[in-house]
Amino acid sequence: MDAPLDAPLLPGRGGPGLPQARRLVTEIPGPCSRALAQRRARSVARGVSSTMPVFAHAAGGGILVDVDGNALIDLGSGIAVTGVGNAADDVVAAVAEQAGRFTHTCFMVTPYAEYVGVCEALARLTPGGHEKRSALFTSGAEAVENAVKIARSATGRDAVVVFEHAYHGRTNLTMAMTAKAMPYKAGFGPFAPEIYRMPLAYPFRWPGGPERCGEQAAAQVIDLIRTEIGAGAVAALVIEPIQGEGGFVVPGTGFLPRLAEFCADAGILFVADEVQTGFARTGAMFACEHEDIVPDLIVTAKGIAGGLPLSAVTGRAEIMDAPQVGGLGGTFGGSPVACAAALAAINLIESADLAARARHIAELTLPRLHALGDRYGAIGDVRGRGAMLAVELVRGPGDHTPDRATAAAVAAACHRRGLIVLSAGTWGNVLRLLPPFVITDDLLLEGLDVLAEACAEVLAPR
Repeated sequence: MDAPLDAPLLPGRGGPGLPQARRLVTEIPGPCSRALAQRRARSVARGVSSTMPVFAHAAGGGILVDVDGNALIDLGSGIAVTGVGNAADDVVAAVAEQAGRFTHTCFMVTPYAEYVGVCEALARLTPGGHEKRSALFTSGAEAVENAVKIARSATGRDAVVVFEHAYHGRTNLTMAMTAKAMPYKAGFGPFAPEIYRMPLAYPFRWPGGPERCGEQAAAQVIDLIRTEIGAGAVAALVIEPIQGEGGFVVPGTGFLPRLAEFCADAGILFVADEVQTGFARTGAMFACEHEDIVPDLIVTAKGIAGGLPLSAVTGRAEIMDAPQVGGLGGTFGGSPVACAAALAAINLIESADLAARARHIAELTLPRLHALGDRYGAIGDVRGRGAMLAVELVRGPGDHTPDRATAAAVAAACHRRGLIVLSAGTWGNVLRLLPPFVITDDLLLEGLDVLAEACAEVLAPR
């Protein structure tokens, strides 16, 4: 029998009023989720994957309720999207008000104030006091692709430098920029040309050790750009200040500033892909602020609009204005409803100082993760900033061989207990935690207790 689209026994909506408590009333997945999974198999393309085997009904704060009535602790935030919550009152009200006036006109046909307001906010919030412009799009990949277009137009150059373990999206160009073949690139080529991949300062895996990782990696990258590409051929260097899908890798100290300095000297545009790190996720409004980086272009999405699809490229006015009139845009780019949501979400991030909240989340979480690392040799590294934290699973002490199977087993044990955690990393061996900023301390600590239980089930003590 088909599962209903709604379940009448459940609360009607999510948002801040949703009880903030983990509660399991069935096994995971429950019968309604299993029935919906059968319907999904008959109608949804196989290539669209899901981390959790449950279907969502309501969400808010740090809780997601599935169609069987199980209340799960959410340490994923829809992959860093719902930092302000899944249904924050101010965002819901802004969306409803805007949708009641109009849902679409296309900014390229008849513009509207909400688009301008988001661009003004981005000019104010992004690093640097220079004059800025923005263009709005729908997805992170679309914004990354447009950042490359803008860089090529502004510099008259073609080459684009990207990095090992990078993730930039699933369009043809951004697949070329993304490092990981499976599942993102396999079978989808040929890819766009003039993309050059460089070593990343990955402290846990740098052959010379973490202490000189940033310095050594930067020198190697600069030499490779000069000798193998030619600095004068490079339009842009595109980098995530903290890698997302690549495994929450925080580059070695000094790596980003040295590359930014080199780019400025060589006329290469430094492009910060802050799709996952932006809007307070790392404890600063933008991750590049941690090392005082002022990018020429900054790409944002995910956390910008409280769950609605919106992305942006923001940068120096003369660079952003380089493309010809009509060269940038898209029918749905900068949707008025998404822009209204973004203005409300940005106001919440600032007024509630959610960057400070992200730093507080790190203060609660990192000691617990380090304690797990001390207990279990399979936890090779603990890393991240703010509410963007991860553990990397390996074969054992002194053996950095990635252990994807063990990471998957820990994640599955968390899921069975009602805790949403995500995996990441080139080898799929990293567990990443992305709690919403609005999660309560008690619920966060309970989630970490559940993670500890899952580790005890799967991992052998040292």
